[in-house]
Amino acid sequence: MTPVEVVRGDGPVVLGLPHTGTWLPGDVFARLTPRGQMLADTDWHVDRLYAGLLPGATTVRATFHRYLIDANRAPTGESLYPGQNTTGLVPVTDFEGEPIWTDPPDAAEIEARGAGCHAPYHAALAAELARVRARHGVAILYDCHSIRSEIPFLFDGRLPDFNIGTNGGTTCAPQIEAAVAEICARATGYSSVLNGRFKGGWTTRHHGRPAEGTHAIQMELAQATHLATEAPPFAYDEARAERLRPHLRAILQALETLAPSLRGPA
Repeated sequence: MTPVEVVRGDGPVVLGLPHTGTWLPGDVFARLTPRGQMLADTDWHVDRLYAGLLPGATTVRATFHRYLIDANRAPTGESLYPGQNTTGLVPVTDFEGEPIWTDPPDAAEIEARGAGCHAPYHAALAAELARVRARHGVAILYDCHSIRSEIPFLFDGRLPDFNIGTNGGTTCAPQIEAAVAEICARATGYSSVLNGRFKGGWTTRHHGRPAEGTHAIQMELAQATHLATEAPPFAYDEARAERLRPHLRAILQALETLAPSLRGPA
């Protein structure tokens, strides 16, 4: 199993896909509880949702499941949201707070998973951002995510449809944040929030270095925007997705258009 798949494009935008992978070694899968084996916390069909929206975009996709190791968590294990319920580098519970392991991994196993999966994913992402930046003078990472619309363990009420994260505006130029927020706010029939419950994970915070010409922004989509049901079998809803995709296309096109004006220090 190759832990990361890269499809190179010639444009300034890189799409990160850390949570669409479903691969787990057989012995690891066998150690999950029946609940864990549902893999419910996958970013279901997000790769399909974004496919073909921006010709020339580079994609970097983790093939492994987040229960093996979460590519959007700090490799040292510290919480991205201190004081709030969340899941860790290797989750011990699902998003409902329920245990997912019959035999949880120990520290040595977590370290091996980090070396074999987490590190290669971020090395590939860093390499593609560097390649794109060398070509265009700037690179824009758009980190693609989704999550169920209602998860009381993680947040109150119903999540907005578009959840934009820039860690309080620190991971990208203000023009990027403003452009994405404006497109989402104009999207009829959809709700949005900037730096709400999801402010950007480790990927956005680690790779977003606007002063060095690398900008990063995270989009966490409520799964009700593109799934037929937010429960097994987590089926893709073609009609919902086709209503959503033009807005996502507009976002990616706006990032591409902005790129030339962002060359050099932000």
